[in-house]
Amino acid sequence: MFRRPRRLPPPSPAVRVGGITVLLVSCGLTVLELLRRTVGTEGFLVGVALSALPVPLLVAAFWWVGRVHPQPRRNLLFAFGWGSCAATLIAVLTNERVGDWLTSVDPGDSERLTLTVVAPVVEETTKGLAVLLVFAFRRSGVRGVVDGVVIAGLTATGFAFTENILYLGKAFGEDRAEGSEALDGATAATFLMRAVVSPFAHPLFTAMAGLGFALACTGRRRSRRVLAPAGGLLTAMTLHGAWNGASMLGPLGFLLVYVAFMVPVFGLMVWLAVRARGDQLRTVARQLPAYAVTGWMAPAVPSALSSMATRRVAIDLARAAGGEAAVRDAREYQEVATALALLRAGAEHRGAAPDFTVREGELLRRLWRCRAIAQPTLAQAALLTQRPVRVPPGWAARPGWVAHPGRATPGWPATGRPPASTAAASSGPGVPPGGGRPSWPVIPRW
Repeated sequence: MFRRPRRLPPPSPAVRVGGITVLLVSCGLTVLELLRRTVGTEGFLVGVALSALPVPLLVAAFWWVGRVHPQPRRNLLFAFGWGSCAATLIAVLTNERVGDWLTSVDPGDSERLTLTVVAPVVEETTKGLAVLLVFAFRRSGVRGVVDGVVIAGLTATGFAFTENILYLGKAFGEDRAEGSEALDGATAATFLMRAVVSPFAHPLFTAMAGLGFALACTGRRRSRRVLAPAGGLLTAMTLHGAWNGASMLGPLGFLLVYVAFMVPVFGLMVWLAVRARGDQLRTVARQLPAYAVTGWMAPAVPSALSSMATRRVAIDLARAAGGEAAVRDAREYQEVATALALLRAGAEHRGAAPDFTVREGELLRRLWRCRAIAQPTLAQAALLTQRPVRVPPGWAARPGWVAHPGRATPGWPATGRPPASTAAASSGPGVPPGGGRPSWPVIPRW
């Protein structure tokens, strides 16, 4: 008889992170060495310096979009690292091999086919793999359109950074060979086109794939989970091919495509991202009062968390009250409360997942641990920024209040045990029916 082989335990998080880091670093070193050999050491250094200039602006833009519910740092670092290292290496090698094969088969159309078909398919597929991996293995941190756009955008930003090294390095080599100044030659023209006129091109293309994956995660239908990512990836490839094809139409044709097509699409994506960010804040204002009624937070907290300006004031107040340790607790409280609101909204929209109660309970425990500084600073920030405090029905009538004269809120609860129930309503995901009066948390007076 043959014994069944023993199943090996899954690798620990540290091992997984270490393996991914080694993989990305190896890919990065390999692709950088390939670029250095292609454009020369001097052209490589010039390309790195010029390619890095638009990166902080793009990273800051995506950081702002995802600021309401920040992604874990390892997700963001993985996305940028995959785009700048692994995706670029795969794309460079694949485009070169396929381009050589097309040249041997059809020399006349090989360049056009490589630009408009091969490069868009290969590059958008390799960049889309980062989004797929995050959604497949880190899905708990992905809850909507904003997360998809941020992950895809950072992946494409990293890809564009490495790709620009190649184009700028080649342009610098051409200027040196012709004896022209870099500011008057191909280097300046390439930098103007890739870093000033169209730094958003790659992020825009890949954001379509991120949007498709996000729609797949927020829908109930199984068909949507397949069609939305496929449609997003196909849209990314189409936009990329149209953009590359426009470069073969001459200056006037390119300008027409840029103004009449790419700019409106870019404006639509920006509008969608800003609107989705605002929807997250509105979700916080709509969902968190359920937890305020049961005593998990003060009545002013949901309104305070629905404004980024009020959140910033609360962080400043926490820093003044307790230093950086208090700031860490305040930031964690804001992030956990936002995640709790988005979790509940997702359950209402798509139905509660089997592990909803476990995930909700874990978030509530983390919320409770950080409440000492976070809640009073949020309440004070709401007062300073004149945020309207919408007291849920029945809140002021609860027993156990300590009066606070001159406050915009009814007062702070008086006892110190964690609440027994997790939400205000007697129905809904993760909410036990009935339940009696919960205990109230102690909130330090400001």
